[in-house]
Amino acid sequence: MTQTSPASATPPRARAEIDLVALRTNVRALRALARGAQLMAVVKADAYGHGAVRCARAAVEAGAGWLGTATPEEALALREAGLPGRILCWLWTPGGPWRGAIEAGIDVSVSGMWALAEVTAAARVAGTPARVHLKADTGLGRSGCQPGAGWAELVAQALRAEADGLVRITGLWSHFACAEEPGHPSTAAQLALFREMVAYAEERGVHPEVRHIANSPATLTLPEAHFDLVRTGIALYGISPSPGIGAPGEFGLRPVMTLAANIALVKHVPEGHGVSYGHRHITAGETTLGLVPLGYADGVPLHASGAGPVLIGGKWHTVAGRVAMDQFVVDLGGDEPAVGTEAIVFGPGDRGEPTAEDWARAAGTIAYEIVTRIGGRVPRVYVDTEHTG
Repeated sequence: MTQTSPASATPPRARAEIDLVALRTNVRALRALARGAQLMAVVKADAYGHGAVRCARAAVEAGAGWLGTATPEEALALREAGLPGRILCWLWTPGGPWRGAIEAGIDVSVSGMWALAEVTAAARVAGTPARVHLKADTGLGRSGCQPGAGWAELVAQALRAEADGLVRITGLWSHFACAEEPGHPSTAAQLALFREMVAYAEERGVHPEVRHIANSPATLTLPEAHFDLVRTGIALYGISPSPGIGAPGEFGLRPVMTLAANIALVKHVPEGHGVSYGHRHITAGETTLGLVPLGYADGVPLHASGAGPVLIGGKWHTVAGRVAMDQFVVDLGGDEPAVGTEAIVFGPGDRGEPTAEDWARAAGTIAYEIVTRIGGRVPRVYVDTEHTG
């Protein structure tokens, strides 16, 4: 049972509490939903703002068999931190650190011939075969090889490189475009095309360790898409991929991050007082204002100005006026909490506080962005103790 925070005698002005018990619980719930498929814990973008190394360790402890990152630098950092097991990274650009990834035993994604050429050249220098996942573009239109002649050429050349001992084709994969919208016709079309492209590769001699297309929403709602491995990102952190799919608790998930700060100032102001830049908020009467020392430099969305909810003293209050770089103001309506009182920006909702989804609605965005954008100057405090009460 541990709780860790930056070593300092000074209390932080703000903090993002990361509940590792909740994360492990989420991994176990997602593994149960995966129905026998292996689970990849996606920890790209510093684990969606939660801290990649600590979250990766907790996920592996709870049974995640794979870790996933976007960039090779993220994957290499996990290896340098001592994370074992399978790691896949998929966002490559020409001249990337292929050799380093190969020597670190990291699986790499290949979407086209240029990437296959670079990874095979690096494997020759490294003297060890690269672990390669061939990615199919089944309709998302981002990375991935197009079906037809492009896929045929990529499969053929990858098999040739495998015969030469330069690669091992360890995975065949793709990514959904609209799985967070239940019933969207593109999802069934992508799944059918993925099956076709996998069958084509396997008929020509590809024997992958894993076939995978399911992201978080497909893991939660589309068991026929699970194949050998599911890739869970946002769900790992206890956030539903979209309100249309359902609330986190419906799937046994709990939000992992709580963002809070200590009120820096409480003061009385008269009716007609302007608040923050542009005076977009004018007090309707004599009131009290509270200063929360978090701003858009910390990840609080500017687009939530005048709308973002905060829990202070057991009551919801709303950002008054414009969010500034380092702070925002709430109109307390006459309440007078003491300076230093906790203001909870978002969390699991257990104490009546707003959630990341509430902030997403207030800012006109998605909950993924709310947690991922929390900046580096907000210290992460890792809590690893069971909840009571």
